[in-house]
Amino acid sequence: MSRTVVIIGAGPAGLTAALELLRGSGMQPIVLESLDDVGGISRTINHRGNRMDIGGHRFFSKSDWVMDWWRSILPLAPENTADGMSVMPDGDRHFLVRPRLSRIYFLRKFFDYPISLSVGTMRNLGVRRLARIGFSYLYASVFQRKPERNLEDFFVNRFGGELYRTFFRDYTEKVWGVPCGEISPEWGAQRIKGLSISKAIVHALRKILRGSGDGLAQKGINTSLIERFLYPKYGPGQMWQVVAEMVREAGGEIRHGLTVTKLRHDTGRVVAVVAEDREGRTIELACDFVISTMPLRDLILGLSPPAPEQVRRVAAGLCYRDFITVGVLVRRLRPSRGSLAGHPTNLIPDTWVYIQEPDVRLGRLQIFNNWSPAMVSDSATVWLGLEYFCQEGDDLWRLPDGEMGRFAIAELARIELIDAADALDFRVVRVPKAYPAYFGTYDHFDVLRRYADGIANLFLVGRNGMHRYNNQDHSMLTARLAVEAIVSGSSSKEGIWAVNVDDEYHEEKSASDGRNTGPGV
Repeated sequence: MSRTVVIIGAGPAGLTAALELLRGSGMQPIVLESLDDVGGISRTINHRGNRMDIGGHRFFSKSDWVMDWWRSILPLAPENTADGMSVMPDGDRHFLVRPRLSRIYFLRKFFDYPISLSVGTMRNLGVRRLARIGFSYLYASVFQRKPERNLEDFFVNRFGGELYRTFFRDYTEKVWGVPCGEISPEWGAQRIKGLSISKAIVHALRKILRGSGDGLAQKGINTSLIERFLYPKYGPGQMWQVVAEMVREAGGEIRHGLTVTKLRHDTGRVVAVVAEDREGRTIELACDFVISTMPLRDLILGLSPPAPEQVRRVAAGLCYRDFITVGVLVRRLRPSRGSLAGHPTNLIPDTWVYIQEPDVRLGRLQIFNNWSPAMVSDSATVWLGLEYFCQEGDDLWRLPDGEMGRFAIAELARIELIDAADALDFRVVRVPKAYPAYFGTYDHFDVLRRYADGIANLFLVGRNGMHRYNNQDHSMLTARLAVEAIVSGSSSKEGIWAVNVDDEYHEEKSASDGRNTGPGV
């Protein structure tokens, strides 16, 4: 008889697991998803023909397996015209190759990200601040803070105190809502491991000497420095909608509107998954295996019988940062030094902009026109995504949609990016538990990991499933490794936990048959 694998969540990790199970085993995946859509925070919101990407999802990975997997779902579009400009080919299901540009907006000016020693940067900072940055970097290089006890130590050791205070401290605390001194340095290891001033300078010099090139192979480049990425024509949700179709066509199930509330377990194995629908009705599914992407806090607190008190206490103390994104449609941006010359809407070339200004709560700004022209229904307008980091129940979270939209428009006007009168429309989307946090009881996370790993047929994958700030490609890799363990009959979770955000993934070849056997993690 076919064995049943219940997969909690239809995001990148959950759908990757479902498709891989259907491709490589006789098992039956049943995906339970609370939303009516798929993709998790990688879904695309369609608002009157204008599409919103929640958070900005570059399709780039150092894993050959992930890149090949993506391109097997959505092929590359015919890429370039004779003058090197991207073109929009016929048909809808394809990847575009997009140039990446992210900048920092500070002092009402645009700065390179990562910070470079360009003429523009030096002009914007001024001689005195530049001198302080240089001296503090040299000081930090000689007198390293050891051990690194918190995120502030991590940043200062790599960038110096002045640059940390100028470009890292306020933005990071805006994102997380707590001082950097209270955040584990592991967050830095997850997100920007390997990036430093020296590496940014070396990368800039190589670009000058060699040019950026046209290919996608950028394995030797830190993730924060990549210059090109793949992007579905209609946003990241298009990828996961196609994958969901493939799962259903291959015989898998995706059931929407179901929120998992309990995992029943006995003698070290999960025996059933309990969920509620929107009317409060309960369903219970017997299972042979569970692959979970649900928030780890909720999973542990929903075990039946309950986990030991110490485990429950650590789970209850896990923290999350919630997220509001506001799509704002405008006639034009205000003209600035960052505007494209002669563009009728004063469009800036960035995919996203980090907002460092202390007088607004806005954290990051996406320009959807630059992710894909198809994200905008009318190319004579500019479609923006404003990102706010908050907590469920705080003052921002409680604002009605209308007030939140007007608040966002007023903030754009305050920092001189638009005139409020040019705003045409807006859409508000709230995303709970978007970012697993590295504070609270996180220092005792090993207690949770050991307990969960002891449940033989339970596999934790993805960002919230592992309480780890993963990108979507790393979430996919954890799903793949979980499937391989299930198919091979292994209950070891070591390979899954070894996947890390900025690791180099070297595809290993089997000596016997030449197949890819998995990421070397």
